[in-house]
Amino acid sequence: MKYPIDIHTHTIASGHAYNTLFENAKYASEKGLEILGTTDHAPSMPGAPHEWYFGNLKVLPKELYGVTMLYGSEANIVDYEGNIDLPTEIQQKLDVMIASIHDPVMKPNNNPDLNTSAFLGAMDNPYVSIIGHCGNPSFPIHEEEVVKKAKEKNVLIEINNSSLVRSRIGSEKICTKVALLCKKYNVKIILNSDAHCCFHIGNFDAALKMLKSIDMPEELIINRNKTEFFNFIKSRSTR
Repeated sequence: MKYPIDIHTHTIASGHAYNTLFENAKYASEKGLEILGTTDHAPSMPGAPHEWYFGNLKVLPKELYGVTMLYGSEANIVDYEGNIDLPTEIQQKLDVMIASIHDPVMKPNNNPDLNTSAFLGAMDNPYVSIIGHCGNPSFPIHEEEVVKKAKEKNVLIEINNSSLVRSRIGSEKICTKVALLCKKYNVKIILNSDAHCCFHIGNFDAALKMLKSIDMPEELIINRNKTEFFNFIKSRSTR
């Protein structure tokens, strides 16, 4: 089955990615994607752009090379209360915002109570629409609490392909448990590449292999369908 939507991608603005916005969009077009999200790292990440970068995304075209463009951020959860490192007035103008924990911003720990609290707090933020790579073994969580909160708050759980192949080694066991809980509680997930190089955009192979192993229902994978995805975005929109 085709999955024509990839929301979590990075450009050179993130500081440790390697392609421009236009290179990413052109590659997405050549690969047949219909929607591409650009979600560069928010300011707390070393090398990330200033908050003004996100405040000025309005100048960018809504379509490039025939691909519908969504402009947002992979915001950093900066504390165990779930606070985000972008001002509210900028958050509310983004097309989409992913909330993630990153070890350059928060120190890795083995306390699932603290990490769960951070994700739960982030989901109370009305501008957070996706929880990013919560299977990171450097930040263990109480998976069931996170999945239940996602259902309550209408937030998508990301299955991050990069986590399974290169970025956060050891994530597969936790990601599988999270996916099984999403299946159990009927919680929508989103496949994302987390591409830091254009050639990874739209590649969900590792994530799909894992989901196939647990017989994940297709209807829970939101980026299989453009209409369903936009209905979700509209349900989350504050604009």
